[in-house]
Amino acid sequence: MNVRLTKAQKIKIANSDDVFAVMRQILRRENRLGRHKEHFWVIGLANNHQVLYIELVSLGSLTATIVEPMDVFSWALQKRCVRLILVHNHPSGALQPSLADKEITDRLIQVGRIVKIEILDHLIISEEHYYSFADAGVLEALHQSTQFVPRYADEERVRKASHVDMARKLKGRGVTVEVIIAVSGLTAEAVEAL
Repeated sequence: MNVRLTKAQKIKIANSDDVFAVMRQILRRENRLGRHKEHFWVIGLANNHQVLYIELVSLGSLTATIVEPMDVFSWALQKRCVRLILVHNHPSGALQPSLADKEITDRLIQVGRIVKIEILDHLIISEEHYYSFADAGVLEALHQSTQFVPRYADEERVRKASHVDMARKLKGRGVTVEVIIAVSGLTAEAVEAL
C-alpha cells in the first residue's frame, strides 16, 4: 500500500531524525486499531536522498510482521531507487532490535547488493522515540556479515582476498609489478596500492 505524502514530507533525508519526523506522522495517521499492529515500511530514495515514495509492505500482528525481499524491492526497482531506508514499529514501545529484526535487515542488505540498491538505515519506531541501526553501529556490523551472502559472492570475495594476499606477499619479497600482475590477475593500480 503506497503511503500518500504531502509536499512537506517529500524531503531530502539527511539523518535518522528526518526519517523519524516523517514516519512518526505516518504512524500517527493510522487508525486507532491499526496503530497497535506492527507495520513495515520502505522509504525509496533518489541518488540525492530525496524521498521518492514510502510503501507499507507488511502489516502484521501485535508482536510480529512478515517481510519478504520481493515486496521490499519491487517498488524500488520499478521507481529506479538507488537507496532504501527500512522502518518498522514496535507497538510495545520497546525499541531494541530483536534477532529477527537483525536477520531480516541482514538478508535485505544482501538482496540490495545483488540488485545494486543500498540499505542506508533501518529504524524501529514508536510514537515518541526511535532506534536507528545506522546510528547504533548495527547496520555497519550487518554489512560485514556473511550469514546471508550468496555462495557465489562469498566465493568471489574469498578468491579476490587470496589474490590480494598473494600479491601483497610477492610485493613484500621484491617481485616486480609485472610478475605480480601476471600471477595474481590484479591490475597495475591495485598492485601499486598494496
